[in-house]
This record gives sequence, structure tokens and C-alpha cells, in this order.
Amino acid sequence: MTNTSSQRRIASELLKVGVNRVWISPEDAKKVEGAITREDVRRLISKGIIGKKPEIGTSRGRARDQHEKRKKGRLRGAGKVRGKTKAGKREWINTIRPIRRVLSALLEKDEITKEDYKDLYAKAGGGFFRSKTHLKLHMQKEGMRKK
Repeated sequence: MTNTSSQRRIASELLKVGVNRVWISPEDAKKVEGAITREDVRRLISKGIIGKKPEIGTSRGRARDQHEKRKKGRLRGAGKVRGKTKAGKREWINTIRPIRRVLSALLEKDEITKEDYKDLYAKAGGGFFRSKTHLKLHMQKEGMRKK
């Protein structure tokens, strides 16, 4: 292994880059070791035996992938939800109880069939409906009311 640390230092000053960005041709390492003066190093730079490595930046590949996904509407959520596990329980209760009340009232008034009730009840339990209004809109769209 040849010692080219002083040549590397001189080259880094001439190329105006850091020492680690100086590239020395492995085949011509002996020639580089023989270069003593700045002029010798300049000559080796012009011959292409010594050069500078390209800058290494942060890759934008992952950023481009995320951007494409965001254009499709993905990755738009709140992210990690912190807090106690049961923190959202109250919110769920406040959503599901009115929906179930509406469903049982409709069944009682005989405005929907038992099969429709079972289907809608299961969907409500699975979090399909955001609110009573959403439930009513869905029923309207599906044409579920007897009337």
C-alpha cells in the first residue's frame, strides 16, 4: 500500500474539495507517490490520474415515492395516535349509539326489513357509517326504505 496522504492533501486544496473527495487512480498510485510538488500534483490532475469524487447528497428516491402516493391520496392521515388505548372509546360510543337508536326505531316502525336491519347493524358495528346522516344517505342511495 502506498502512502499518498500529502498528495491527497495538496490535491484537495487545488481541487477545492475535502480530502475524502479526492480520487486517486489505483493503477497509477506509484506515480502519485512520486509527485512531490504542487506542480506535480497539478500535472496529475490534468492527466486525469487524480480527480474529485461527486458530491453525495441525500437521495430523493423515497421522497419521490411518497409524493406519488400522496398524489393518489395515501399517507394523508394523522400518523401515530398517542395517548391511552381507550382514549377514542368515548368518541366511538357517541357515534354508534345514535346510529343504533335510528336503526332500531326504523325496524320498530317497520320502515326497513329485518334483513336490511341486520346488514346495516353489522356495517355500523364495523365502523362503516360516520354519523346518522351518513346512515340515512346510504339507505337512500341503496333504496332500503319500505315506504
